[in-house]
Amino acid sequence: MKWIKKGLIFSPSGQRPWMRTHAALPVAYRVGEQLVRVYFASRDERNRSHIGSLELDLRVPHRIVGLSEDCILAPGPLGHFDDHGVYAASLVEQDGKVFMYYIGWNPGATPPLFYSSIGLAVSEDSGRTFARLSPAPILARSAYDPCLVTAPCVILDDGIWRMWYVSGFRWEEQADGLVSFYHIKYAESQDGIQWKRTGLVCIDHKPGERNIARPCVLKERGTYKMWYSYNRGHGYRIGYAESADGYVWTRQDAEAGLEPSPSGWDSEAVAYPWVFSDRNQKYMLYNGNDYGREGFGLAAEIS
Repeated sequence: MKWIKKGLIFSPSGQRPWMRTHAALPVAYRVGEQLVRVYFASRDERNRSHIGSLELDLRVPHRIVGLSEDCILAPGPLGHFDDHGVYAASLVEQDGKVFMYYIGWNPGATPPLFYSSIGLAVSEDSGRTFARLSPAPILARSAYDPCLVTAPCVILDDGIWRMWYVSGFRWEEQADGLVSFYHIKYAESQDGIQWKRTGLVCIDHKPGERNIARPCVLKERGTYKMWYSYNRGHGYRIGYAESADGYVWTRQDAEAGLEPSPSGWDSEAVAYPWVFSDRNQKYMLYNGNDYGREGFGLAAEIS
């Protein structure tokens, strides 16, 4: 795969009180002919993340069609799993509703330690507004995922709800502070709400890696294709893998095709890819330096 970068599409600059910095983990949802709504997470003055949205025309992506006045989803009440922030992660349409799988998180006692779980919010107006299905997460820490669960990608595949998610399994105290370790695991569901997991690891570490983050899965002509982020002692890079069944994956990171730029907002990292198709054209939304602090960009696949 090869991609042509369209540049930085949106950068938060205090346009809203809840949008002081960051536009992280962009997710695309088609709302019209070449018009997509992008959900993303921005932070307020207290560093709490809120889910907002904007609409853009893929023909002229730098022209923002609409920017949400209010956030789509705010942090939860004090003491809940999402009281310090929420991030959109994946969208599924079913029976006239839009299911938004989102990340909720809390800070740990010793930074950068944190806890995250997966929640579900549902829209009945084509993704304009969402309401939490429950104040509790649908997937939280377990024997398989002792430290955290986050960044799910969910698809409805021949009647089965399939989820690839990030599983945190270890923290280490090293000379320069705490470091995390996580990789990508798998879960299944019959209804998109109750999930079964067995600890199956889909994308594991290569030598020198600590974190593998934010999977995005498409199924094309019977082949499952996954884009994700990996960290090998530097800023995030985008990786790629394929699978015949969605369980066993072969990493082909050299085929991902998108690298950091020589300078600018994505010169230190490219991260958190979200790949989608429109009119037989693939696009990738992604973040750059510092986990999306400067916003998100867009790339188009070169055929």
